[in-house]
Amino acid sequence: MSTTRLIAFLVAACLLSGCRGEEEAPAPAQQQEPPALQVEYIAVAKEQVPIWIEYTGKTEASQRVEITARVSGRLEQVLFNEGDYVNEGDPLFIIEKDTYEAALARAKANLERNRASLTLAEKDVERYTPLVAEDLAPRAQLDQYKAKVAELEATIKADEAAIKDAEVNLGYTEITAPLSGRISRKLVDVGNVVGPGSNAVLTTIVANDPMYVYFNPTEENFQVMRQHKSQDRMDAVVNVPGSDSGLIKREIYRGKVDFSDNRVDQATGTITMRAEIANPEHSLLEGTFVYVEVMVTQDVSMILIPPGVVQEDQQGSFVYTADENDTVKRVNITSGYQSRHYLIVTDGLSGGERILATGFAKLRPGMKLELTDVTDTRGVRAVFREQGMLPAGE
Repeated sequence: MSTTRLIAFLVAACLLSGCRGEEEAPAPAQQQEPPALQVEYIAVAKEQVPIWIEYTGKTEASQRVEITARVSGRLEQVLFNEGDYVNEGDPLFIIEKDTYEAALARAKANLERNRASLTLAEKDVERYTPLVAEDLAPRAQLDQYKAKVAELEATIKADEAAIKDAEVNLGYTEITAPLSGRISRKLVDVGNVVGPGSNAVLTTIVANDPMYVYFNPTEENFQVMRQHKSQDRMDAVVNVPGSDSGLIKREIYRGKVDFSDNRVDQATGTITMRAEIANPEHSLLEGTFVYVEVMVTQDVSMILIPPGVVQEDQQGSFVYTADENDTVKRVNITSGYQSRHYLIVTDGLSGGERILATGFAKLRPGMKLELTDVTDTRGVRAVFREQGMLPAGE
């Protein structure tokens, strides 16, 4: 075969092969859009809600009394259960009474003896008075009888005082609760000798309704509260950490801020303040670590969002929002005061935005979204309502 015919044959073969390849090549599959990401959102609104500032604090009883023995003697009985709630006037301890009953009996006997002597002395004065008037008896004798009467009258007053003293001491042998509150454990066992100077403190009682909660705002926060507070006695709400975990029934304790100290602690730069909290069930114990929310004002409108929706990167703080096409949009924000429950947005949001509250790890700008509104359950107002930080009825 000539060279020219061989080249023509190879070209024809290549062309035929190329045509068959084009006919057999599968058509490219049409690219499908990824499904919309299901996320929840919170609607943002500029509204007038109470502004609360949060602090950590510690509870302290509004009254604390140490129960002591005011008379000496052997402790005979303990009449309470340790840790119980006792009412004012409830009997707590009995100290041996024999010595004090005997002292009272002696005082009464002395009174009766001296009263009898007084009666005799008064009769002597009565009998000698007319005799002296008629010069039938010496005046000195009459003066002696009058002096005896005065002496016995004074002795009787001392006897009456001794009886009162003996009655008081006898009363001290039965120790009662001076106030209502929760009693501690007994510090002295039955059989020990108690009294002033020896085993003086028998137990303690604390009054925990109302309960005091002490907290320490910075000087700057104190000035903010002082200048912007809506009422002289600011509302306070107290929660125990961990009480909203589901394992423990969450309890909300309410009260008012009733005290602020008159000096700044130079070591910490803080001021001691106190809230008086109602504790009718006596469930809040002294020494408990708590969160204290203080309501400063409800006269200012601003944008508040839950802290958990805020993201951070090298450019700063931002949130993901859903735009009018239900796609992801990044919005940079500037924030002000922040607590566990809310964050104040000072720039970046104007109200009306839909802030995404879930799916942060998957969110990218431009992604298509399938949205669920959770404003009523996860928005700031819902959190305020759950924590008891909204007025009743809201």
